[in-house]
Amino acid sequence: MGIIHTIRDCYAHRVLIQSLVARQLRARYRGSLLGFVWTFLNPLLLMLVYSLVFSVYMRFDMEDYGAFMFAGLLPWLWFSASLSEGVNSIVSSGNLITRAMFPPEVLPIVSVFSNGLNFVFSLPVLFLIYLAYGVPIGPAVLALPIVMAVQLVLTLGIVLALSALNVQFRDVQHLLGSLLVFWFFLCPIIYPLSKVPDGLRVFALGNLMGALVTAYQDVLFHNRLPSWPLLGLAAAAAIAILLVGDALFRRRRETFAEWL
Repeated sequence: MGIIHTIRDCYAHRVLIQSLVARQLRARYRGSLLGFVWTFLNPLLLMLVYSLVFSVYMRFDMEDYGAFMFAGLLPWLWFSASLSEGVNSIVSSGNLITRAMFPPEVLPIVSVFSNGLNFVFSLPVLFLIYLAYGVPIGPAVLALPIVMAVQLVLTLGIVLALSALNVQFRDVQHLLGSLLVFWFFLCPIIYPLSKVPDGLRVFALGNLMGALVTAYQDVLFHNRLPSWPLLGLAAAAAIAILLVGDALFRRRRETFAEWL
């Protein structure tokens, strides 16, 4: 099975992946005055903007709204940044791809892992915000790694597919930006799922990230276990997407040098 070969290849090149992830993290804020602090500041500033708009201007009636929104915003930032950087990872590294021994699959994987580490580094900020809001962190948080694992599989599958397609069809990277905006508002991140009409919840949850966002909100904000049937369906769909994305990437990888 192709995915087994990809996992073996990634394990064989684990040192290279670690090195590229570290280099990407160092390069992200190189030259900025605050450097690594932007890892925490960016999601905080977004939270403040959305809190201002929805709590003050639109007077969205929800207790601890900022804490609720942050639980869904952080995983979304991991997801959207991974797709935005990963889709162009092959095209922007043409000099590496044309080298015979370089494994191209590590490039989109590095994008997912580096943004995943950003997500992990941001979790202490989330816990501090919850402390400020008086929102308790309970034992349900132990389910957090499971939710993160499902998101990791889903994101890897999509990034592998998009990065491979973008080599030949550069419209993919431009289309992705608009798609991510639509996808963001489709997910119950800045509004609770209870505000979505019953007949439309299939769209809020069926886009997979919506299901994962509600799982994050369950374990972090509501201090309860996620809906296991819903998370199980999301996990099954994520595995299927990873298999398809990996197969697509492996089929097109031999043509990368031709299109770059």
